[in-house]
Amino acid sequence: MFEPEQQSLNHLLAALPQDELNAWQSELQNVQLVAGQVLYESGTCMTHVFFPTTAVISLMHILEDGGSTEIAMTGHEGMVGISVFMGGESTLSRGVVQRAGHSYKLRTAFIKQAFHRSPAVMHLMLRYTQAIITQMSQIAVCNRHHTILQQLSRWLLLNLDRVSETELIVTHESIAQALGVRREGITKAAGSLQEEGLIRYTRGHLFVQDRAGLEAHTCECYGVIKHEYDRLLPQLTAT
Repeated sequence: MFEPEQQSLNHLLAALPQDELNAWQSELQNVQLVAGQVLYESGTCMTHVFFPTTAVISLMHILEDGGSTEIAMTGHEGMVGISVFMGGESTLSRGVVQRAGHSYKLRTAFIKQAFHRSPAVMHLMLRYTQAIITQMSQIAVCNRHHTILQQLSRWLLLNLDRVSETELIVTHESIAQALGVRREGITKAAGSLQEEGLIRYTRGHLFVQDRAGLEAHTCECYGVIKHEYDRLLPQLTAT
């Protein structure tokens, strides 16, 4: 069920013209997502797209040997399922819930119709698509050229931008899977950040205690991604 007072929790929905939002209300379903839940598999046709409110969703690329790397993450700033209105019915990534929470779910047939019917919807979705493509491209560069400490700092900052608190429910193993590195590397990097008092980690709970210090440790990739989201979607990031 769609709750009008809650739509601002997802910035894309909040940016829709009021007449469009009114037309979407009967179609939007507010659903609870569980950590680890797979929303869609690589190569399958998507039946729904998702507009997270409090959940965070990882887009993972899975290799033949079972290895994985996160190519993007989406929270309340965006949506999952851009391939639906870009002309493809499937994608090569797997959508996995990284942080449990709520999301709105919408039928793919409905959003495709809205995309082609409304110039405002098309403009908004295309700008968001460019923003997330920037995130994917920059993460690929980051994973190839920067240290695990820098990658971890970037990953933590992107997560913080998508939640309303400084606590992240993660394990070293799950971070290692997201970054495509060995768990030992994450343990060493996280230990370094903890020794400096920037984070505190205990039993699957990571608390960021000094965001400014974390920003000092990250590479330019976080800033590039954030700048592009702010530039392309100013009405969203200002919300």
